[in-house]
Amino acid sequence: MQQVQFTQMKDGTYEEYQFLHGLEAQYIAGTPDRIIAALRRLDDGLAGYQVSRFEHSIQSATRAEADGADLEMIVAALIHDVGDELAPENHSQLAAAMIRPYVRAEVTWVVNMHGVFQQVYYGHHVGIDQHAREAYRDHPWFESCATFCERWDQASFDPDYPSKPLEHFEPMLREVFSRPPFDPAVLQES
Repeated sequence: MQQVQFTQMKDGTYEEYQFLHGLEAQYIAGTPDRIIAALRRLDDGLAGYQVSRFEHSIQSATRAEADGADLEMIVAALIHDVGDELAPENHSQLAAAMIRPYVRAEVTWVVNMHGVFQQVYYGHHVGIDQHAREAYRDHPWFESCATFCERWDQASFDPDYPSKPLEHFEPMLREVFSRPPFDPAVLQES
């Protein structure tokens, strides 16, 4: 079979859906490669900073690893801005949606909220609420996100920082994004 015959999903047969399921499994296995390609495209993204978004991402992951962060947080630091290309106004949420099936809930929350938490550094300069993150002060992962932003994200615009190459992080990214999705043992909240 090269393609299904149905034109409406409800008319598909068992054989057609088994065929599609096999193709989908192959496509899903390529997710790490597509994320790596998306990271590389950040090299041609938003200008004006001293480093590209790609370098910023690599630098953030390098800093996270140097601080002793675990695998999931290092990969989160690596991909946290990957949504900039397609969703610049809500890049945090796009990146969080990408990583959510593969990491613990804390990591997803940190990636999801990092855009709001970063406003503390620049909000007063652009007319947005610098202290918007205070609405989450009582959240159990507030400090985790604040640390992510302070130590790895906002600090990673230094053209002289000795970042590790993307190739160093590829095995970590592949490990995380090759996990079975939504594994309860991984997604646990505590």
